[in-house]
Amino acid sequence: MTSAPAAAATAPLGARTVLRTGYGALQLERLHARREEAVALLRRAVELGVDHVDTARFYGDGFADDVIREALRPEDGVLVVTKVGADPDPGGRPPLRLAQRPEQLRASVEESLRSLGTDRLDVVNLRRLDTGPGLRAEGDQVVDLDDQLAVMTALRDEGKVGAIGLSSVTLDGLRRALPAGIVCVQNAYSLVARADEDVLRLCEAEGIAWVPFFPLGGAFPGLPRATDEPAVRAAAHDLGVTPAQVGLAWLLHRAPNVLLIPGTADAAHLEANVAVGGVALDAATLAALDGIESRTTDLALDVTESR
Repeated sequence: MTSAPAAAATAPLGARTVLRTGYGALQLERLHARREEAVALLRRAVELGVDHVDTARFYGDGFADDVIREALRPEDGVLVVTKVGADPDPGGRPPLRLAQRPEQLRASVEESLRSLGTDRLDVVNLRRLDTGPGLRAEGDQVVDLDDQLAVMTALRDEGKVGAIGLSSVTLDGLRRALPAGIVCVQNAYSLVARADEDVLRLCEAEGIAWVPFFPLGGAFPGLPRATDEPAVRAAAHDLGVTPAQVGLAWLLHRAPNVLLIPGTADAAHLEANVAVGGVALDAATLAALDGIESRTTDLALDVTESR
């Protein structure tokens, strides 16, 4: 198979330019009993050139933040993106509780500053609950976006937050938020779940990084997985890579503002993820992959994120 050039290696994230494949820290929790391995894994990511790490204080009840604080050094130049909108709830199902009110967002930022051991958070994503699989707000957790953006921009003005992103946001919500200066959007999006294509295209037009979670689909039972698709498997066979690498490479080819944050607790898997940047997909392969049906189901499920 003749391959076209691979996708560009880097892309902007706010004021920074980063490697398009970063690291999502959720899976570090799997190494909770082997902290040294978790630290070594993150150091390995830095060695591979990863300079964009995604976290949240509710990942492992602060464990991911603890590992990041220990593993990363200022000279590494790694941009750390965290999120607010939920707080840890150890023993809960899922192990988090919503924290959408403005005063809760402020408290979450303050706690993340302590958890990450810094006086300024590079980027903070406001985790909305408007769209995509996951939790939905009820009662006093239903908060107007403008009220949330007011406290987030205040925190930015105070120097506690460097830049603001959004997660699980609708097209209308993103349009409303644009005047606040949004640098990235994290929505569920994959080869088999492309309902947010219009949100992606608005991000592309506005120079906003698009950072999909559930990038291979299949996060919840009943949702399709990109790696199960015959066209994905055929491309993987022809290219000598894994189906997961094809699914991730498709995202990098989809638009120049796409950044990936795949998570893993395994060093070999980490290396395979970073290598996705070198996987080239020719026009015929892209056409076959683009032809896969998007089968998005907007589920409100009582489960936590899996990236």
